[in-house]
Amino acid sequence: MRYPSVRAMLLALLPFIAMCFSVPLWDTVYPLVLGLPFSLFWLTAWILLTPLCMWGAYYLERAAAEKEGRRP
Repeated sequence: MRYPSVRAMLLALLPFIAMCFSVPLWDTVYPLVLGLPFSLFWLTAWILLTPLCMWGAYYLERAAAEKEGRRP
């Protein structure tokens, strides 16, 4: 079994860190973004960006597996 690369792990952890540990930076109701309080907009945006981050992590791991000559 091969462990994931550090870059893939960081990319996969990015949404978790952005949603959980950045709250003190933006914990306000105003300004409104697209009619939503900023906090709700921030969380919704990261929920929508999470699959993109997961795809990036998968792509990094798949490319590393192909480079090593093994199946992803």
